[in-house]
Amino acid sequence: MQFRKLSSLIAGSLGLTIALIPTSAARAAVAGGQLAPATPPAQVGSATTQLPASLPPERIKATLEDYSHWLDVVAQRNEVAGLATAVVVDDKVAFEREIGYADTDTQEPITADTVFRLASLSKAFATAVTGLLIDDGRFSWNTKLADVLPFFQLKDAQASSAATVQDILGQRLGLPHNTYDDLLEDNVPYEELVRKLDEVTLTCNVGQCYGYQNVAFSLIGDLIYAETGDFFYHQVDKRLFFPLGMTSASYGRDALEDSKSWARPHRPDGKRGWKPIDPKEAYYRVAPAAGVNASLRDMEQWLIAQMGGRPDVLPPALLDYLHAPGIPTPTELRATPWRRARLSSASYGLGWRVFTYAGETMIFHAGEVEGYRTMIAFFPKYRVGMVSMWNSPGAIGTDLMPMVFDSMLGLPGVDWAGVEGDPPASKAAPAKTHRKHRHHN
Repeated sequence: MQFRKLSSLIAGSLGLTIALIPTSAARAAVAGGQLAPATPPAQVGSATTQLPASLPPERIKATLEDYSHWLDVVAQRNEVAGLATAVVVDDKVAFEREIGYADTDTQEPITADTVFRLASLSKAFATAVTGLLIDDGRFSWNTKLADVLPFFQLKDAQASSAATVQDILGQRLGLPHNTYDDLLEDNVPYEELVRKLDEVTLTCNVGQCYGYQNVAFSLIGDLIYAETGDFFYHQVDKRLFFPLGMTSASYGRDALEDSKSWARPHRPDGKRGWKPIDPKEAYYRVAPAAGVNASLRDMEQWLIAQMGGRPDVLPPALLDYLHAPGIPTPTELRATPWRRARLSSASYGLGWRVFTYAGETMIFHAGEVEGYRTMIAFFPKYRVGMVSMWNSPGAIGTDLMPMVFDSMLGLPGVDWAGVEGDPPASKAAPAKTHRKHRHHN
Protein backbone atom coordinates (compact mmCIF):
# COMPACT_ATOMS: atom_id res chain seq x y z
CA MET A 1 0.00 0.00 0.00
CA GLN A 2 1.10 3.54 -0.62
CA PHE A 3 1.47 5.82 2.38
CA ARG A 4 2.14 9.43 1.43
CA LYS A 5 2.62 12.48 3.57
CA LEU A 6 -0.17 15.03 3.28
CA SER A 7 1.01 18.60 3.54
CA SER A 8 -2.16 20.07 5.07
CA LEU A 9 -4.50 17.57 6.69
CA ILE A 10 -4.50 18.10 10.43
CA ALA A 11 -5.17 21.50 11.93
CA GLY A 12 -3.51 22.46 15.19
CA SER A 13 -4.77 22.53 18.75
CA LEU A 14 -6.17 19.01 18.99
CA GLY A 15 -5.96 18.76 22.75
CA LEU A 16 -9.58 18.07 23.75
CA THR A 17 -11.31 14.69 23.48
CA ILE A 18 -14.65 13.34 24.65
CA ALA A 19 -15.67 10.18 26.41
CA LEU A 20 -16.17 7.13 24.23
CA ILE A 21 -19.76 6.43 23.20
CA PRO A 22 -20.93 2.79 23.34
CA THR A 23 -21.57 1.27 19.92
CA SER A 24 -25.21 0.69 20.80
CA ALA A 25 -25.65 4.45 21.01
CA ALA A 26 -23.29 5.38 18.24
CA ARG A 27 -25.58 6.52 15.47
CA ALA A 28 -27.21 9.94 15.37
CA ALA A 29 -30.61 10.57 13.83
CA VAL A 30 -30.75 12.72 10.72
CA ALA A 31 -32.63 15.53 12.45
CA GLY A 32 -32.56 17.08 15.85
CA GLY A 33 -29.25 15.72 17.08
CA GLN A 34 -30.95 12.77 18.81
CA LEU A 35 -29.38 9.34 19.04
CA ALA A 36 -30.76 6.70 16.72
CA PRO A 37 -30.57 2.92 17.15
CA ALA A 38 -27.34 1.17 16.22
CA THR A 39 -29.16 -0.44 13.30
CA PRO A 40 -31.00 2.26 11.33
CA PRO A 41 -34.57 1.80 10.18
CA ALA A 42 -35.20 0.11 6.86
CA GLN A 43 -34.60 2.30 3.82
CA VAL A 44 -36.27 1.86 0.46
CA GLY A 45 -33.84 0.15 -1.89
CA SER A 46 -31.16 -0.32 0.75
CA ALA A 47 -28.50 -2.98 0.41
CA THR A 48 -29.80 -5.31 3.10
CA THR A 49 -33.42 -4.50 3.87
CA GLN A 50 -34.79 -5.30 0.41
CA LEU A 51 -34.28 -8.56 -1.42
CA PRO A 52 -32.21 -8.09 -4.58
CA ALA A 53 -34.08 -8.26 -7.87
CA SER A 54 -32.61 -9.57 -11.09
CA LEU A 55 -32.49 -7.81 -14.43
CA PRO A 56 -32.97 -9.93 -17.57
CA PRO A 57 -29.56 -11.25 -18.70
CA GLU A 58 -30.37 -10.60 -22.36
CA ARG A 59 -31.16 -6.96 -21.53
CA ILE A 60 -27.88 -6.58 -19.67
CA LYS A 61 -25.97 -8.08 -22.60
CA ALA A 62 -27.68 -5.78 -25.12
CA THR A 63 -27.03 -2.76 -22.89
CA LEU A 64 -23.32 -3.48 -22.61
CA GLU A 65 -23.05 -3.96 -26.37
CA ASP A 66 -24.73 -0.57 -26.86
CA TYR A 67 -22.45 1.01 -24.27
CA SER A 68 -19.39 -0.26 -26.09
CA HIS A 69 -20.72 1.27 -29.32
CA TRP A 70 -21.39 4.60 -27.61
CA LEU A 71 -17.83 4.62 -26.30
CA ASP A 72 -16.58 3.96 -29.83
CA VAL A 73 -18.37 7.12 -30.90
CA VAL A 74 -16.86 9.09 -28.00
CA ALA A 75 -13.39 7.89 -28.97
CA GLN A 76 -13.91 8.66 -32.66
CA ARG A 77 -15.05 12.19 -31.86
CA ASN A 78 -12.16 12.74 -29.42
CA GLU A 79 -14.63 13.89 -26.77
CA VAL A 80 -12.28 12.93 -23.93
CA ALA A 81 -8.52 12.82 -23.54
CA GLY A 82 -8.93 9.42 -21.89
CA LEU A 83 -11.63 7.49 -20.05
CA ALA A 84 -11.89 4.31 -17.97
CA THR A 85 -15.26 2.79 -17.13
CA ALA A 86 -16.75 -0.37 -15.69
CA VAL A 87 -20.17 -1.90 -15.06
CA VAL A 88 -20.63 -4.27 -12.12
CA VAL A 89 -23.54 -6.73 -11.89
CA ASP A 90 -24.10 -9.02 -8.90
CA ASP A 91 -20.62 -8.43 -7.48
CA LYS A 92 -18.90 -9.24 -10.78
CA VAL A 93 -17.30 -6.93 -13.32
CA ALA A 94 -19.55 -7.36 -16.35
CA PHE A 95 -17.94 -4.67 -18.50
CA GLU A 96 -14.61 -2.90 -18.50
CA ARG A 97 -13.39 -0.45 -21.15
CA GLU A 98 -10.70 2.19 -21.56
CA ILE A 99 -10.35 4.69 -24.38
CA GLY A 100 -7.87 7.46 -25.12
CA TYR A 101 -4.70 8.46 -23.39
CA ALA A 102 -3.23 9.02 -19.98
CA ASP A 103 -1.05 11.65 -21.66
CA THR A 104 -1.90 12.89 -25.14
CA ASP A 105 1.65 14.19 -25.64
CA THR A 106 3.30 10.79 -25.11
CA GLN A 107 0.30 8.77 -26.37
CA GLU A 108 0.45 6.59 -23.26
CA PRO A 109 -2.85 4.68 -23.33
CA ILE A 110 -5.35 4.51 -20.51
CA THR A 111 -5.50 1.05 -18.91
CA ALA A 112 -7.55 -0.45 -16.11
CA ASP A 113 -4.53 0.17 -13.84
CA THR A 114 -4.11 3.85 -14.75
CA VAL A 115 -4.62 5.99 -11.64
CA PHE A 116 -7.01 8.94 -11.77
CA ARG A 117 -7.74 11.72 -9.34
CA LEU A 118 -11.19 11.00 -7.86
CA ALA A 119 -12.13 14.52 -6.70
CA SER A 120 -15.41 14.36 -4.72
CA LEU A 121 -15.77 10.59 -4.98
CA SER A 122 -13.28 10.77 -2.11
CA LYS A 123 -16.06 11.79 0.28
CA ALA A 124 -17.52 8.29 0.42
CA PHE A 125 -14.20 6.93 1.72
CA ALA A 126 -14.30 9.49 4.52
CA THR A 127 -17.84 8.62 5.55
CA ALA A 128 -17.18 4.87 5.36
CA VAL A 129 -14.11 4.98 7.59
CA THR A 130 -15.99 7.27 9.97
CA GLY A 131 -18.78 4.71 10.19
CA LEU A 132 -16.31 1.91 10.92
CA LEU A 133 -14.73 3.92 13.72
CA ILE A 134 -18.17 4.69 15.12
CA ASP A 135 -19.00 1.00 15.07
CA ASP A 136 -15.78 0.50 17.04
CA GLY A 137 -17.11 2.91 19.68
CA ARG A 138 -14.47 5.60 19.05
CA PHE A 139 -17.04 8.38 18.79
CA SER A 140 -20.60 8.91 17.54
CA TRP A 141 -22.46 10.34 14.58
CA ASN A 142 -23.75 12.94 17.05
CA THR A 143 -20.35 13.76 18.56
CA LYS A 144 -20.13 17.54 18.79
CA LEU A 145 -17.25 19.04 16.85
CA ALA A 146 -16.72 21.77 19.42
CA ASP A 147 -16.20 19.15 22.12
CA VAL A 148 -13.28 17.64 20.21
CA LEU A 149 -11.82 20.46 18.10
CA PRO A 150 -11.20 23.58 20.19
CA PHE A 151 -10.52 25.69 17.10
CA PHE A 152 -13.94 24.97 15.56
CA GLN A 153 -16.28 27.95 15.67
CA LEU A 154 -19.18 29.14 13.54
CA LYS A 155 -20.47 32.69 13.51
CA ASP A 156 -23.42 31.68 15.69
CA ALA A 157 -22.36 30.34 19.09
CA GLN A 158 -25.39 28.10 19.42
CA ALA A 159 -24.69 26.58 16.01
CA SER A 160 -21.08 26.00 17.00
CA SER A 161 -22.11 24.01 20.03
CA ALA A 162 -24.73 22.02 18.11
CA ALA A 163 -22.75 20.92 15.02
CA THR A 164 -22.11 17.18 14.88
CA VAL A 165 -20.13 14.67 12.83
CA GLN A 166 -23.29 13.85 10.91
CA ASP A 167 -23.89 17.52 10.15
CA ILE A 168 -20.55 18.00 8.41
CA LEU A 169 -20.61 14.68 6.54
CA GLY A 170 -24.26 15.08 5.59
CA GLN A 171 -23.65 18.57 4.11
CA ARG A 172 -26.07 20.26 6.51
CA LEU A 173 -23.82 22.52 8.55
CA GLY A 174 -25.75 25.65 7.54
CA LEU A 175 -22.89 27.30 5.60
CA PRO A 176 -23.34 28.71 2.08
CA HIS A 177 -22.48 26.30 -0.72
CA ASN A 178 -18.74 25.75 -1.29
CA THR A 179 -17.67 28.04 1.53
CA TYR A 180 -14.04 29.14 1.02
CA ASP A 181 -13.45 26.95 -2.05
CA ASP A 182 -12.37 30.12 -3.86
CA LEU A 183 -9.74 30.85 -1.23
CA LEU A 184 -8.61 27.23 -1.25
CA GLU A 185 -8.05 27.52 -5.00
CA ASP A 186 -6.04 30.68 -4.29
CA ASN A 187 -3.76 28.54 -2.09
CA VAL A 188 -4.92 29.78 1.30
CA PRO A 189 -4.02 26.94 3.71
CA TYR A 190 -6.79 24.66 4.93
CA GLU A 191 -5.74 25.30 8.53
CA GLU A 192 -6.41 29.01 8.08
CA LEU A 193 -9.73 28.49 6.34
CA VAL A 194 -11.27 26.28 9.03
CA ARG A 195 -10.39 28.95 11.58
CA LYS A 196 -12.24 31.54 9.48
CA LEU A 197 -15.57 29.69 9.47
CA ASP A 198 -16.73 31.95 12.28
CA GLU A 199 -16.67 34.88 9.82
CA VAL A 200 -19.32 33.36 7.53
CA THR A 201 -23.01 34.17 7.94
CA LEU A 202 -25.03 30.96 8.10
CA THR A 203 -27.85 30.39 5.61
CA CYS A 204 -29.88 28.33 8.10
CA ASN A 205 -29.60 26.61 11.44
CA VAL A 206 -27.36 23.58 11.69
CA GLY A 207 -29.12 20.50 10.33
CA GLN A 208 -31.88 22.47 8.59
CA CYS A 209 -30.68 22.97 5.00
CA TYR A 210 -28.26 21.64 2.41
CA GLY A 211 -24.98 23.41 1.69
CA TYR A 212 -22.26 21.47 -0.13
CA GLN A 213 -18.82 21.86 1.48
CA ASN A 214 -15.23 20.75 0.92
CA VAL A 215 -13.37 22.71 3.60
CA ALA A 216 -15.85 22.10 6.42
CA PHE A 217 -16.39 18.47 5.35
CA SER A 218 -12.67 17.87 5.86
CA LEU A 219 -12.93 18.61 9.56
CA ILE A 220 -13.61 14.88 9.88
CA GLY A 221 -9.89 14.32 9.30
CA ASP A 222 -9.04 16.47 12.30
CA LEU A 223 -11.66 14.79 14.46
CA ILE A 224 -10.45 11.29 13.56
CA TYR A 225 -6.90 12.27 14.45
CA ALA A 226 -8.05 13.72 17.76
CA GLU A 227 -10.10 10.66 18.67
CA THR A 228 -7.74 7.91 17.44
CA GLY A 229 -4.26 9.44 17.51
CA ASP A 230 -3.83 8.25 13.92
CA PHE A 231 -3.87 10.14 10.66
CA PHE A 232 -7.12 10.02 8.72
CA TYR A 233 -5.53 8.63 5.55
CA HIS A 234 -3.79 5.87 7.55
CA GLN A 235 -7.19 4.77 8.79
CA VAL A 236 -8.59 4.71 5.25
CA ASP A 237 -5.62 2.70 4.06
CA LYS A 238 -5.92 0.14 6.86
CA ARG A 239 -9.69 -0.15 6.98
CA LEU A 240 -10.59 0.23 3.27
CA PHE A 241 -7.80 0.26 0.69
CA PHE A 242 -5.87 -2.73 2.01
CA PRO A 243 -8.72 -5.15 2.80
CA LEU A 244 -10.52 -4.34 -0.46
CA GLY A 245 -7.37 -4.93 -2.53
CA MET A 246 -7.27 -1.36 -3.80
CA THR A 247 -3.53 -1.71 -4.36
CA SER A 248 -2.94 1.50 -6.31
CA ALA A 249 -5.25 3.75 -4.27
CA SER A 250 -3.57 6.60 -2.42
CA TYR A 251 -3.92 10.15 -1.12
CA GLY A 252 -2.20 13.27 -2.42
CA ARG A 253 -0.55 14.71 -5.50
CA ASP A 254 2.84 13.12 -4.82
CA ALA A 255 1.25 9.69 -4.67
CA LEU A 256 -0.62 10.33 -7.92
CA GLU A 257 2.55 11.30 -9.75
CA ASP A 258 4.47 8.36 -8.24
CA SER A 259 1.97 5.87 -9.68
CA LYS A 260 3.30 3.54 -12.36
CA SER A 261 0.61 4.79 -14.75
CA TRP A 262 -1.39 7.93 -14.00
CA ALA A 263 -3.78 10.04 -16.01
CA ARG A 264 -2.56 13.59 -16.56
CA PRO A 265 -5.27 16.23 -16.45
CA HIS A 266 -6.00 17.89 -19.80
CA ARG A 267 -7.50 21.10 -21.09
CA PRO A 268 -9.05 21.70 -24.51
CA ASP A 269 -6.62 22.58 -27.26
CA GLY A 270 -8.11 23.80 -30.52
CA LYS A 271 -5.32 22.44 -32.71
CA ARG A 272 -4.77 18.97 -31.28
CA GLY A 273 -7.89 18.36 -29.20
CA TRP A 274 -6.38 18.04 -25.73
CA LYS A 275 -3.29 19.33 -23.99
CA PRO A 276 -1.92 17.85 -20.73
CA ILE A 277 -1.49 20.19 -17.79
CA ASP A 278 -0.05 19.82 -14.29
CA PRO A 279 -2.36 18.63 -11.50
CA LYS A 280 -3.34 21.41 -9.12
CA GLU A 281 -2.58 20.97 -5.43
CA ALA A 282 -5.48 22.95 -3.92
CA TYR A 283 -8.11 20.27 -3.32
CA TYR A 284 -5.57 17.73 -2.17
CA ARG A 285 -5.30 19.97 0.90
CA VAL A 286 -8.80 18.88 1.88
CA ALA A 287 -8.02 15.18 1.75
CA PRO A 288 -11.28 13.78 3.20
CA ALA A 289 -13.28 15.77 0.65
CA ALA A 290 -11.11 15.33 -2.43
CA GLY A 291 -7.80 13.59 -1.79
CA VAL A 292 -8.13 10.05 -3.19
CA ASN A 293 -6.41 8.67 -6.29
CA ALA A 294 -7.45 5.29 -7.68
CA SER A 295 -7.49 3.12 -10.78
CA LEU A 296 -10.47 1.53 -12.47
CA ARG A 297 -9.51 -1.82 -10.93
CA ASP A 298 -9.54 -0.16 -7.50
CA MET A 299 -12.92 1.41 -8.10
CA GLU A 300 -14.45 -1.84 -9.26
CA GLN A 301 -13.66 -3.28 -5.84
CA TRP A 302 -15.03 -0.16 -4.16
CA LEU A 303 -18.27 -0.40 -6.14
CA ILE A 304 -18.69 -4.08 -5.27
CA ALA A 305 -18.19 -3.25 -1.58
CA GLN A 306 -20.68 -0.37 -1.68
CA MET A 307 -23.31 -2.65 -3.22
CA GLY A 308 -22.93 -5.07 -0.33
CA GLY A 309 -20.46 -7.53 -1.83
CA ARG A 310 -17.84 -7.18 0.93
CA PRO A 311 -19.70 -7.39 4.25
CA ASP A 312 -16.42 -8.36 5.91
CA VAL A 313 -15.19 -4.82 5.21
CA LEU A 314 -18.37 -2.73 5.05
CA PRO A 315 -21.19 -4.22 7.15
CA PRO A 316 -24.68 -4.12 5.61
CA ALA A 317 -26.13 -1.99 8.42
CA LEU A 318 -23.42 0.62 7.91
CA LEU A 319 -24.06 0.73 4.16
CA ASP A 320 -27.76 1.24 4.78
CA TYR A 321 -26.96 4.14 7.08
CA LEU A 322 -24.52 5.79 4.66
CA HIS A 323 -26.98 5.45 1.77
CA ALA A 324 -30.07 6.60 3.67
CA PRO A 325 -31.73 9.80 2.37
CA GLY A 326 -30.72 12.82 4.43
CA ILE A 327 -31.12 16.52 3.79
CA PRO A 328 -33.22 17.29 0.65
CA THR A 329 -31.34 18.67 -2.38
CA PRO A 330 -34.11 19.87 -4.70
CA THR A 331 -31.76 21.74 -7.07
CA GLU A 332 -30.33 18.36 -8.12
CA LEU A 333 -33.65 17.57 -9.78
CA ARG A 334 -33.11 20.33 -12.32
CA ALA A 335 -29.37 20.21 -12.89
CA THR A 336 -29.34 18.34 -16.24
CA PRO A 337 -31.90 17.10 -18.80
CA TRP A 338 -31.68 13.48 -17.66
CA ARG A 339 -32.23 14.51 -14.06
CA ARG A 340 -35.27 16.58 -14.97
CA ALA A 341 -36.70 13.62 -16.85
CA ARG A 342 -35.79 10.74 -14.55
CA LEU A 343 -35.49 12.00 -10.97
CA SER A 344 -38.48 12.48 -8.68
CA SER A 345 -36.56 13.03 -5.42
CA ALA A 346 -33.02 13.94 -4.41
CA SER A 347 -31.23 14.17 -1.09
CA TYR A 348 -27.74 13.93 0.37
CA GLY A 349 -26.89 10.94 2.54
CA LEU A 350 -23.41 10.58 4.00
CA GLY A 351 -20.89 11.13 1.23
CA TRP A 352 -23.51 10.00 -1.31
CA ARG A 353 -26.40 11.51 -3.21
CA VAL A 354 -29.63 9.54 -2.98
CA PHE A 355 -31.92 9.82 -5.99
CA THR A 356 -35.23 8.28 -6.93
CA TYR A 357 -34.57 7.42 -10.58
CA ALA A 358 -37.63 6.27 -12.55
CA GLY A 359 -39.12 5.07 -9.28
CA GLU A 360 -36.00 3.21 -8.12
CA THR A 361 -33.43 4.19 -5.48
CA MET A 362 -30.12 5.18 -7.07
CA ILE A 363 -26.99 5.98 -5.05
CA PHE A 364 -24.78 8.46 -6.89
CA HIS A 365 -21.90 10.87 -6.67
CA ALA A 366 -19.86 12.84 -9.17
CA GLY A 367 -16.59 14.67 -8.89
CA GLU A 368 -14.84 17.46 -10.73
CA VAL A 369 -11.54 19.20 -10.27
CA GLU A 370 -9.57 20.92 -13.01
CA GLY A 371 -8.73 18.40 -15.72
CA TYR A 372 -10.60 15.47 -14.15
CA ARG A 373 -14.19 14.23 -13.99
CA THR A 374 -15.51 11.17 -12.15
CA MET A 375 -18.86 9.43 -11.62
CA ILE A 376 -20.13 6.44 -9.65
CA ALA A 377 -23.73 5.21 -9.33
CA PHE A 378 -25.65 2.07 -8.51
CA PHE A 379 -29.08 0.60 -7.84
CA PRO A 380 -28.98 -1.36 -4.56
CA LYS A 381 -32.13 -3.29 -5.44
CA TYR A 382 -30.60 -4.75 -8.60
CA ARG A 383 -26.97 -4.89 -7.44
CA VAL A 384 -25.95 -3.13 -10.65
CA GLY A 385 -23.70 -0.09 -10.87
CA MET A 386 -21.08 1.71 -12.90
CA VAL A 387 -18.07 3.92 -12.45
CA SER A 388 -16.35 6.22 -14.93
CA MET A 389 -13.27 8.44 -14.71
CA TRP A 390 -11.91 10.73 -17.42
CA ASN A 391 -9.03 13.16 -17.54
CA SER A 392 -10.53 16.13 -19.36
CA PRO A 393 -13.47 18.53 -18.92
CA GLY A 394 -16.97 17.77 -20.12
CA ALA A 395 -19.92 15.75 -18.86
CA ILE A 396 -19.82 12.91 -21.40
CA GLY A 397 -19.19 10.18 -18.81
CA THR A 398 -22.03 11.34 -16.60
CA ASP A 399 -24.40 11.72 -19.57
CA LEU A 400 -23.67 8.16 -20.74
CA MET A 401 -24.66 6.81 -17.33
CA PRO A 402 -28.44 7.38 -17.68
CA MET A 403 -28.33 5.81 -21.15
CA VAL A 404 -26.86 2.65 -19.64
CA PHE A 405 -29.32 2.60 -16.74
CA ASP A 406 -32.34 3.42 -18.94
CA SER A 407 -31.49 0.41 -21.07
CA MET A 408 -30.86 -1.82 -18.06
CA LEU A 409 -34.22 -0.86 -16.54
CA GLY A 410 -36.11 -1.25 -19.81
CA LEU A 411 -36.99 2.44 -20.06
CA PRO A 412 -37.48 4.26 -23.37
CA GLY A 413 -34.10 5.11 -24.84
CA VAL A 414 -33.02 8.74 -24.87
CA ASP A 415 -29.73 9.91 -26.37
CA TRP A 416 -28.71 11.93 -23.31
CA ALA A 417 -25.03 12.03 -24.39
CA GLY A 418 -25.63 12.83 -28.07
CA VAL A 419 -23.80 9.74 -29.32
CA GLU A 420 -26.42 8.16 -31.57
CA GLY A 421 -26.55 10.76 -34.33
CA ASP A 422 -24.37 13.34 -36.00
CA PRO A 423 -22.34 15.32 -33.47
CA PRO A 424 -23.60 18.82 -32.73
CA ALA A 425 -21.34 21.55 -34.10
CA SER A 426 -20.26 22.40 -30.57
CA LYS A 427 -19.06 18.80 -30.09
CA ALA A 428 -17.17 18.41 -33.33
CA ALA A 429 -14.02 19.59 -31.55
CA PRO A 430 -13.33 20.51 -27.93
CA ALA A 431 -13.90 24.17 -27.28
CA LYS A 432 -11.70 26.34 -25.16
CA THR A 433 -13.07 27.37 -21.82
CA HIS A 434 -11.98 30.00 -19.37
CA ARG A 435 -14.40 29.08 -16.58
CA LYS A 436 -12.68 28.70 -13.24
CA HIS A 437 -13.40 25.22 -11.99
CA ARG A 438 -15.19 24.76 -8.69
CA HIS A 439 -15.01 21.37 -7.05
CA HIS A 440 -18.68 21.10 -6.13
CA ASN A 441 -20.06 17.68 -7.02
